[in-house]
Amino acid sequence: MKGLLLELPLTAYEEVHVLQKRLVAERASGRLDRDVVIIVEHPAVYTLGKRGGRENLIVSEAFLAEKGISVVQTERGGNITWHGPGQLVAYPIVHLEKARMGVADFVEFLEGVMVKTLASLGVTARGDEVNRGAWVGAAKIGSVGIRVTEGVSFHGLALNVAPDLTCFSWINPCGLTISITTAEKELGHKVSMEMARVEMKQKFADLFSDGLSEVTLADLGCEW
Repeated sequence: MKGLLLELPLTAYEEVHVLQKRLVAERASGRLDRDVVIIVEHPAVYTLGKRGGRENLIVSEAFLAEKGISVVQTERGGNITWHGPGQLVAYPIVHLEKARMGVADFVEFLEGVMVKTLASLGVTARGDEVNRGAWVGAAKIGSVGIRVTEGVSFHGLALNVAPDLTCFSWINPCGLTISITTAEKELGHKVSMEMARVEMKQKFADLFSDGLSEVTLADLGCEW
């Protein structure tokens, strides 16, 4: 069966979060009969996981408010992270039982999507069974954090293609004192976000026996 692909432009995190929860409910109930992969970029925002993360903010929330950056609590696993322009984010709404995947298998698949996307761009990366995500040497280039509700996964992955890393310097990403890198930094030249989207779509298509079919918000019966 084909999966569904919803590509969005730069869109506020909170709006896509609401959309995810709606699609999860519809997938769990059967009203939505296929899995959906959302690919998007967000304006700058910090998100907190189930393990919290405010303690890993190096700057004050008042400082962030002055910068127009919000801090949002979420249901996903993990700690604090940042999303923003130049970072490619994917939210796969997948019924794991029907996909015949366990949570660990699915997280490994998401790491693989990032590693393979990076390879297509010319960057050699790896996953990590202890500190999940995508890594180039000791530097983190992509994050994974999911939540499973009624057997359906949401949240997902965030891959640093070409973001400004300044905002990462204001946190301990994922609760760790680590270096953060990007595809552009590793390659030493500009990387097209459009090319990164194309490559990531191809890697997600491997999850479905008949690939992905592109849809719009209207096709899904959703409006902002």
